[in-house]
Amino acid sequence: MPAHPIAASRNLAPTRLLPQENVVTTLEVDLDDRLHFNTSALTLTDRRLLWRRGGPADQDHSWSLDDALTLRHHDHAGVGTLELHSPQARLAVWRFTLGQNVQALRLVRQFEAQQALRRQPATHAAADTDHEAGTCPTCHAPLPPESDECAVCTRELSTPPSTWVLLRLWRFAKPYQWKLLLGFLLTLASTAATLVPPYLTIPLMDNVLIPFQNGQRIDPHYVMTLLAGLLGAGLLAWGLGWARTWLLAIVSERIAADLRTTAFDHLLGLSLDYFGAKRTGDLIARIGSETDRLSVFLSLHALDFATDVLMLGMTSVILFSVNPWLALVTLLPLPFIAWMIHLVRDRLRTGFEKIDRVWGDVTNVLADTIPGVRVVKAFAQEARESQRFQEANAANLAVNDKLNKTWSLFTPTVTLLTDIGLLVVWAFGIWQVSKGDITVGVLTAFLAYIGRFYGRLDSMSRIVSVTQKAAAGAKRIFDILDHVSNVPEPEQPVPTGALQGAVTLENIGFRYGSRSVIRGMSLDIRPGEMIGLVGHSGSGKSTLVNLICRFYDVTDGSIRVDGTDIRRFAVADYRRHIGLVLQEPFLFFGTIAENIAYGLPGATREQIIAAARAAHAHDFILRLPQGYDSLVGERGQGLSGGERQRISIARALLIDPRLLILDEATASVDTETEREIQKALDNLVQGRTTIAIAHRLSTLRKADRLVVMDRGAVVEVGTHEELMAAQGHYFRLYEAQARRTDAGDGPDTDAA
Repeated sequence: MPAHPIAASRNLAPTRLLPQENVVTTLEVDLDDRLHFNTSALTLTDRRLLWRRGGPADQDHSWSLDDALTLRHHDHAGVGTLELHSPQARLAVWRFTLGQNVQALRLVRQFEAQQALRRQPATHAAADTDHEAGTCPTCHAPLPPESDECAVCTRELSTPPSTWVLLRLWRFAKPYQWKLLLGFLLTLASTAATLVPPYLTIPLMDNVLIPFQNGQRIDPHYVMTLLAGLLGAGLLAWGLGWARTWLLAIVSERIAADLRTTAFDHLLGLSLDYFGAKRTGDLIARIGSETDRLSVFLSLHALDFATDVLMLGMTSVILFSVNPWLALVTLLPLPFIAWMIHLVRDRLRTGFEKIDRVWGDVTNVLADTIPGVRVVKAFAQEARESQRFQEANAANLAVNDKLNKTWSLFTPTVTLLTDIGLLVVWAFGIWQVSKGDITVGVLTAFLAYIGRFYGRLDSMSRIVSVTQKAAAGAKRIFDILDHVSNVPEPEQPVPTGALQGAVTLENIGFRYGSRSVIRGMSLDIRPGEMIGLVGHSGSGKSTLVNLICRFYDVTDGSIRVDGTDIRRFAVADYRRHIGLVLQEPFLFFGTIAENIAYGLPGATREQIIAAARAAHAHDFILRLPQGYDSLVGERGQGLSGGERQRISIARALLIDPRLLILDEATASVDTETEREIQKALDNLVQGRTTIAIAHRLSTLRKADRLVVMDRGAVVEVGTHEELMAAQGHYFRLYEAQARRTDAGDGPDTDAA
């Protein structure tokens, strides 16, 4: 299976990057100027376009991203071409096979996006952008005014599925190419064996049955020889057909499994913004049912199609060898059937893609309702959810009915045309027998071959439907595989080593669509320091911790840990040094021990118990029926909110992180439980750089510094006492929360 383009060309990466320069994307160029296979790497950074030649004499070339440069793409005869132009001349040309075409198009889009980003005014990050056009956080292309939809990123959604997308499955079939070749040879042999019996009917009719009717004796030895040939051909066709079906079924299941695994692994590597724009049910349907559909297509229908093509071809050769004129009459229905297939193919393809989308809507209702069934029952909304499901199901039914109208007319029409063709063959054949041009045996064999010919023709027409279903499913899977994370892996990652935990924010900015969330923010956090983030809801606190965790990448400035831009670290390597405790802890179905050891699967039972003790979770775990081996229901069902939170803290403690993120870790619990959790947090923050968001301002008094945010910017920094004395933003937030608490309204959950 081909490696990811970035990984494939890593050894050809540019050896030297400028300070603060970051790789955006890369392309493995696999052809040279003479169209011979030779590997080189084309790399786009946020400052330059770099090219490193392959071969013994590696040489780097670079071009600064100037507004006048253009990168052009075209393909011809299976070869793709990229050309770099200045206003005066063509600067460079690269050629590659179409296997690299998707990555090449991505590089062109990113090149154009970087050019567009450079043309924007330098002050755009500091402006109030609530109503101005921004840039796409994924590809940085300019967004249309009053829209968060990126034309570049959403272009694939409007692309109609093409049957040619099935050819991209060769990437997954290539490891099994020799088994597929054997399967093809078995198909060829079994098809040939099935064509023997009709040919043996010619001597049976002309040399045995018709002479016997005219008074001649039957030669038993000759008849037994012909019958033995019929039996042998049948047994041979059965054995070859069984071997072919078993072999190709095994291969197709492995291709589907590889496709499913690759799609899931790629999905896990995508950034959070991709999941924010997708429904869970739709993604489950793509990786689950769509790969199953492709498996069925490859194991059954593709095999049938290959058999049908071989049968038609070989039968046509035999028919023309026996009698060319009768063979021409047999082929009369073919142009009409081909025209009908062309007519309905596009309708079927579009229809099946619509069916996939509406079925995703049905799955989405299930994915929403089943995990939230407690809320549904608490608010007595069973009838409402049932109505939602009925509406989604009705939409699915309507789309299927519309498609079935087309299909129900197509199939009987093909059958009618083949019946008419058979009638014409009968008439023409009787006329030729009456003239003495052919014998009755030849006509009988012809009719037997025609039965197979028209049967395969009818089968091929039915395969049009399943082929379009498979093409629609393959497109939905490759839509996932073609999506590039906006948190890319660095071309040459810097080892994290033993991090000290110093975090530096250098004039960072970030946008969600056209809305600027973080603007020109700078902050230095010392190793081991605890920082409390304070501000109204929507001030950018959670976005800031998401950026520090590198769930998203900043659109301006940089975030540095121990002096290194976090975009230079391998994503997984960097995140292993981060402990995250959320307001709503997520627990997986499994045992208590498995959930605590989620970040360190090889942890010993002693390490797990030590982490649970430090998180003040050991005592309540021992009270469970099976202790640490007690099963936790899906999403922590069966445990209280405080118990789930303490297990989450134990999970963070076990990996011994250098950076700790507490995102409103005590927001949803009562005061007594909060005290227990706070004791666990006190153990967790010791010796670690900690960034905490809390809805109760009083819980942040232990913070070394408080950072007050407003509309994506830092407005105050200091200790609790310093900020209270300044009587600024923090003072007003604290006083407002204190008044509401004194009035009995409880803490202000939006204050922080």
